[in-house]
Order: sequence, then C-alpha cells, then structure tokens
Amino acid sequence: MYVKQVTLYSEIRERRLKYKYSFQENNFITTIRKNTAKYNVDNISRTKAYAAYYDRNKEIRWAFLASMVSRNAGWNMTDLEGKWFKLALKWQKRYPIFMTYELANWMIFHDAYPQLFVYELSKKYNKPLFHLLKGFHVSCFMEAEWQYFWEKRDVARLMTSLIINEQNLIQEPVLHNKKLKRKVYGTSVYAFQDLGHFSCVIFPTLKGKLYGYSVHGFQKLHNRIELGKRLANLLFDPDFSNSFLNFSQNTEHTGSRFDYEQYVHKGFFRETPFLRAVYPVVSHQPFHQDDWVFRQARHLSKWSEMQPKTDREEIDITKWFIHKQHQMHSLIALKKWL
Repeated sequence: MYVKQVTLYSEIRERRLKYKYSFQENNFITTIRKNTAKYNVDNISRTKAYAAYYDRNKEIRWAFLASMVSRNAGWNMTDLEGKWFKLALKWQKRYPIFMTYELANWMIFHDAYPQLFVYELSKKYNKPLFHLLKGFHVSCFMEAEWQYFWEKRDVARLMTSLIINEQNLIQEPVLHNKKLKRKVYGTSVYAFQDLGHFSCVIFPTLKGKLYGYSVHGFQKLHNRIELGKRLANLLFDPDFSNSFLNFSQNTEHTGSRFDYEQYVHKGFFRETPFLRAVYPVVSHQPFHQDDWVFRQARHLSKWSEMQPKTDREEIDITKWFIHKQHQMHSLIALKKWL
C-alpha cells in the first residue's frame, strides 16, 4: 500500500513538472489568488469565508470544521488582550502567542481556500480541474484526494484528508519555528496551559451548552490530527450538528468569547474585546516548502483511520470549561496579589 501511494504521488509530481497551463487556466489561477488574498486578511474574514463556502457546498464538511476551529483561534487571540491575560503577561510575551495563532490560521487558509475554489470551478464546468492545484503549491496528496472525491464522493475521507494535509502544512513553519519555539512553546506559560489542560476547542450552541475537547500536546503532529478527527466526528454527530450549525448561522463572529458567553449566562460581562479593535492586519509571506507527503507517506494509513463514535460522557464540557476558566482567573489573581 505504501509503495502504491508513493508511486501515485510521484506520478502527479512528474506530471506537474511537464504540464503547461493554458491562457484560460492562468486566468483561473489569477482569480483564485485574488479571492484568497481578499478573504485571508484576518481571523474574522477567514472564519466567515469558510462558513459561507460550507453554506454553498454542504458536501465539503471540512469547510464547516475549519470555520468553527477558526472561531476558536479568534477567541484565543482576544483572550490575550482581555482582562485576565493582560494582568498575567506583558505585551512582549502575549504578542508571540498571538502570532502563533495568526500564522497558523493564515497558512491554512492560504493553502486550503484555493483547493475549495478549484472544487467549485470543477462543479461549475462539470469536469475535474484539480491539476490547477500545482499553481498554489498544494501537496500532491491533496490533488490525488480531490480526484478520488470527484470520482467516489467519499465525504468523510476528504474531510480527514484535509485535516491531515493542513496539520502537516503548518508543522515546520509554525510548530518547528525556532523563534516561536523560544518565545512560545519553550515558555513556562505554554507548559502551564498544556499540563493543566486550560486550552480547549469548543463548539457552542444557542442554548448555552459547550461541547468539545481539551488540547494537549499541540506540538505533536499526530496529536493534532487525532484531535481534528475527533472534532470532525463531534461536529457532524447527528445529535448535535444542527445545534452547531444554528450557532454558526445566527452568531456573528467578532473574535470575542462573548459571542457564546451571552448564551451560557445571561448576566455574563464582556471580558474579551472585539478582535478588530485590538489587532491590526498582519502581512505574511508565503512559506514554500517541499511537499510533506514524500516524507510522511508511511504514516498515512494510520492517520486515515476513522475516529470512533463520539463518547457522550466526554463532550459536554460546559461546567468543566467554566470551572477551568475560573481556576485560571483565580491563579492569575493570586499571582498578581503575591
């Protein structure tokens, strides 16, 4: 199986080297680049673009997952400029953490949105146009997966493949970034959050319930892929998916945790600001790296395994999450007092 996969990706790479785009195809690529840049401005525009895409293309479930995870990234960003983190950390320590979220958020959109756009073009012209993905340095792995989806319509497999791809994409430039390792991952603040399970990805509902999982061992690629699969399984669980979709469609994403706190507790005071009120637009340069699939192909069969059914005992984290927030606030207040 491993040899067969590598052979397929090698064939795609060889075909890419020889293929020359037509005038129309170059126009497609220019249009896609413009639209990607238009929506890749900040966390707010990315989140809304993913959600709008899912509304148009319900079969591409990853787009909804990306929008909900992107909401969480925005909430984590504004936490840093909220009441409690400003008490605990100086700006020089908060900003590198913000840049970690921002860079990962930007990189994933920069890679994924052209894929989504190419699929929409393929639908419009009723023929697969995934050879265009070479123009955006998208992995050979995803070109093969989009082609497979076009032929087989395996919705779950495509979602898992996109999770695998995007987490591999950010591994070197974000998780192995020397500056971020020193200023973020190597700090006592990061170790404290990781060991204490203070970081979570949550999916809220309009009824004030919070569902999700804590984030642990974020630096490890395998952990992030497994978490992504668990979150996908939860997001599309038939007992909960409509509740999450209703929240997404009826709640404007501002980056502030008040987006969902207003439903959890009617007397909740806003403790985190609007994202666009505290952060400027950040300019990024594309990070072109070697195709990850030729280094990691031996892991694909393990990563592609389906996630087991959602454990009902674990996912309702409303009380647990509020307790963790209060616990952190108490520790910050104690530190400040001492």
